[in-house]
Amino acid sequence: MERHETGQRNATAAIIGAGDFIGAAIAKRFAAEGYTVFIGRRQAEKLEPLRLEIEAAGGRVVARSLDARDEDQMAAFLAEAEAYAPLEVCVFNIGANVSFPLVETTARVFRKVWEMACFAGFLAGREAAKHMLARGKGSIFFTGATAGLRGGAGYAAFASAKFGLRAVAQAAARELGPQGIHVAHLVIDAGVDTAWVRERIRERAGDAAADGIQPGQLMRPEAVADTYWALHQQPIDAWTFEQEIRPFGEKW
Repeated sequence: MERHETGQRNATAAIIGAGDFIGAAIAKRFAAEGYTVFIGRRQAEKLEPLRLEIEAAGGRVVARSLDARDEDQMAAFLAEAEAYAPLEVCVFNIGANVSFPLVETTARVFRKVWEMACFAGFLAGREAAKHMLARGKGSIFFTGATAGLRGGAGYAAFASAKFGLRAVAQAAARELGPQGIHVAHLVIDAGVDTAWVRERIRERAGDAAADGIQPGQLMRPEAVADTYWALHQQPIDAWTFEQEIRPFGEKW
């Protein structure tokens, strides 16, 4: 991992939904910039490779098991980050992307997806704001998706949750922005370059399509992380609320 000569910062960055791809890339990016990163996901043992990688690069990291749908766990996770050093960045990065025909979407699936992608985002934003408002500064970022802008066939659960997350982010930005908190919603309008996405392409379009993927057709997790870092660096008189990002080869 490339190190940036910025030195260590007396601040923390919390990554909620520190999965193997985008979440991990965000954690590594902010750790490389000197933040102590608090990383959380439901299965803590899956965080171990990321923790070791960040520490091997000289970064500081705290890994915790976190069910982001649980109010007490969310509050405790962010309170621990704040107690370690001032919480300066909170990134909510839970996806919950599922697809079912409408008549096959159970109440349990619909509710669970909403809890993961919308309700948990509300909890993250609320708890992060409690710590940041006392200082009048900080960044709260939400990872969105194309589904948060338009509902597609088979995505009733996912789209409604992401629409809701976008609304939470928008309301928070209007309320917290004048108080010094930068709230942004990042719309990822592309497939992310992961083994899972490539396999889905193979299943949908065949081996030729999967094997013929060219640079610029899928989005690298590191590119998403760089975008979040750029958002965090924006001057207070030129804040972005919503940004859509896609590879140049993506049709839209």
